[in-house]
Amino acid sequence: MDKGRILVGETSGNFLVKMTGDVRVTLCASLNQYIESVFKQQTVRSVLVDLRETSCLDSTTLGLLAKLALYSKGRYGVTPILFCDDASILKMFEVMGLDELFDIVPGKIVDEPNLTALEPTADEEQARQHVLEAHKLLVKINPACQRDFFDLIRYLEEEAAR
Repeated sequence: MDKGRILVGETSGNFLVKMTGDVRVTLCASLNQYIESVFKQQTVRSVLVDLRETSCLDSTTLGLLAKLALYSKGRYGVTPILFCDDASILKMFEVMGLDELFDIVPGKIVDEPNLTALEPTADEEQARQHVLEAHKLLVKINPACQRDFFDLIRYLEEEAAR
């Protein structure tokens, strides 16, 4: 699989997150920092997520995308637009209940701003916290996921308590 990358850009309150390849937990801290920076903006006109070149997403990345969508709707009244043609990724969004958080559009983005690649961070404790937060959010959105993530959440909570 292609090594995952996350590219981000912004133009006049329009934010784009573009993921390519196999996007995994190694990028979660950087993605969370970017999401937090979006949340600090006064005006957000649109949030676009481009998954057209994505081959795989792990559950942590899905949880962070859910965080982005929930906050965009809650704070700005903006429903993120998801660009994706991959049937397996779309099915994963449906199974996890995330399809209801995004307007899903096949096709491509018309105007893509200049993009900057997010670099992975090596802070293990920070990554563990993001994994825990992301999985708790997935369970909150879709309680049926609890059986899939129960052991992971319990383990991470025990590690955090040490």
